[in-house]
Amino acid sequence: MLLRLFTLVPVALSGVHAATYGIDRRRVVRSFNPHRNASSPTTPLQVGNGNFAFGVDVTGLQTFNPFATMSTWGWHNFSLPTTPGQTSVDDFVGLDWWTHGRLVNYNQPNSAQSEISTWLIQNPQRVNLARIGFSFDGADVPEEALGDKSQTLDLWTGKISSSFSYDGSPVEVETWADPGSDTIGITINSRLLSTGSLGIFFDFPLPTRNKFDAPFVGVFNATDKHSTTLRREENRATIRHDLDATSYYVSAAWDPSAEISGPVNGTHRYVLQPQGTDRIDISITFSPITSAHIRPFKDIATASTRWWESFWRSGAFVDLTGSKSPKATELQRRTILSQYLTAIDSASSYPPQESGLVNNGWYGKFHLEMALWHLLPFARWNQFPLLWRSIPNMYNQYLASSIDRATLQGYDGARWGKMTDTTGRSAPGEINSLLIWQQPHPMYFAELQYRSFPNKTTLKSWDVILTPTADFMVSYAFFNESTGRYDLGPPMYPASENTNPNATVNPAFELAYWRFGLDIAIKWKLRQKLKVPPEWVKVRDNLAPLPIADDALAVYEGIPNMWREIGTLQDHPAMSAVFGLLPPPSSGPALNMTIIKNTADKIRDLWDLGDCWGWDFPMLAMNSLRLGDIDQAVAYLLHPLFEFDDAGYPVGGSRVPTPYFPGSSSFLLAMAMLAGGWDGEPGMHFPKEWHARAEGFLPGL
Repeated sequence: MLLRLFTLVPVALSGVHAATYGIDRRRVVRSFNPHRNASSPTTPLQVGNGNFAFGVDVTGLQTFNPFATMSTWGWHNFSLPTTPGQTSVDDFVGLDWWTHGRLVNYNQPNSAQSEISTWLIQNPQRVNLARIGFSFDGADVPEEALGDKSQTLDLWTGKISSSFSYDGSPVEVETWADPGSDTIGITINSRLLSTGSLGIFFDFPLPTRNKFDAPFVGVFNATDKHSTTLRREENRATIRHDLDATSYYVSAAWDPSAEISGPVNGTHRYVLQPQGTDRIDISITFSPITSAHIRPFKDIATASTRWWESFWRSGAFVDLTGSKSPKATELQRRTILSQYLTAIDSASSYPPQESGLVNNGWYGKFHLEMALWHLLPFARWNQFPLLWRSIPNMYNQYLASSIDRATLQGYDGARWGKMTDTTGRSAPGEINSLLIWQQPHPMYFAELQYRSFPNKTTLKSWDVILTPTADFMVSYAFFNESTGRYDLGPPMYPASENTNPNATVNPAFELAYWRFGLDIAIKWKLRQKLKVPPEWVKVRDNLAPLPIADDALAVYEGIPNMWREIGTLQDHPAMSAVFGLLPPPSSGPALNMTIIKNTADKIRDLWDLGDCWGWDFPMLAMNSLRLGDIDQAVAYLLHPLFEFDDAGYPVGGSRVPTPYFPGSSSFLLAMAMLAGGWDGEPGMHFPKEWHARAEGFLPGL
């Protein structure tokens, strides 16, 4: 089991980050506290700390909807197959593809090894650690039996306040999370406690093999496939949960006295019953090892209040509340709620999964191509302590396996994986193994950090990552003797993931991103007065030109019927990132701005936006901003298909489960461009009549 590597402790920023802030941030933040009068069927309100999160229904617990309790360390493996030749991870051999005249081995499912291929895709899966809810007289009570339901999340302190009535008696609940440990604090006030009509249950699910486990994670009816064990102490108890080879502990302490019993009727449910009191404070710690100390409830509440206030008072901030425009109000709401949710669901010691700590998408694994969208906003919003939990540590941790991947395929340097887990192992898959746009991500992270911290420490910490990254990029590029240029692919998938991999060559975005990455890698060596590998310069200066069709960028070179058939106008319109996510190139030919403008116009008018989701709309907004079209940028950010629910969760739609957090983080990236500008266009770019204010931003690249 992996133990916690980082705690959620705010770091005071200095130097370029010091600022005197004039916006009444507490007023703005609290203006958008979510309020509910009923449980959502798809999204909880959450408390958490980036490495741990607890989602609740309208009762302040998980009484009616089994929302998840999730962590960065909670993973489970089902048993390995028993078929000879498929009993070990090392038995997996992948598939060989012809790649520029040679066979290259790719980490793809093999029909002759279907069982171990499937096991590697599905394992490990992230675990829902427990469900905690109210027990009403031991009866099966529906939510409709409760009256006067009211719930508010105070974003400024991280507290969820819930109230309701049952059988004519009121119940008041507070739910908190500890910033520095996987612990929740709960306080309950009701005379139903003293009468024995209200108790608190603990229940434990079994993980599934579902690709998407949403809105709930795990099943509670497969009780014979796992086990739980209760150990009682005075005003304290520990429940051990055993799932195959995985074990972890849930330890609770309470005040005043109460009795815990169970399991109930052959389940894995335990019930805590207070005695002779109208109030109880409970602290619950989740851990891969037994926990000797459980933080008292009052200390949890105090720590949460201090941490969240520090979070909101540090970093950059946008205030649009001076505008009467409903567009400004909605952008402000999404901004505040996205900041809260990404701090809980994306600021972990590992790259976040696309569903954060709310539920499981892709078995709870994370996608390294999404790391840019997930984590770059922490840099742009001047919340570097949150970024540094995982970046650059993630790349250091996965460097050895990425070098091995490149070496196995006959390349130099390090080839970063795609769908991975805490081991750094990339799950088998055709798209997983042929995607390449995650490769230059380290260069973007490094350059933004250097912009804020231009020192030797930054240069040294990133050089060990950028050098093997660039070595692979140069080695991967194939010299085309017919054109005298270096090609990218085939076989490969572009960011849109919907083309024929054996026909895909020189996709527009990946070519631009390759040049950007090599520009940064070369600049990094020059800053350190180190020799630039001549091959880096040779490949960069001789990359294939950006592909063009009908006076606009094409998805890839030679794509049939570009801009003329709907099949070429679906999925991610990544060409917009060439002049949106990316700045103009600092080497080679300048962008043809007529082509860039035509591309934006054609995407707006012809692209099947109904087939887009998540980060597509902020990406298009950033492209519009660089082109000077603020109204179109705002329109993309408020596009009807780019939805955020009442609690600020980005709706996944038909393609991915809700929430889809690349939507939140890419939205924050676009808002940072609106608030802080970019090189050559610094400052705010909001409509003037909005009377916007912003603090703490540096211009983007």
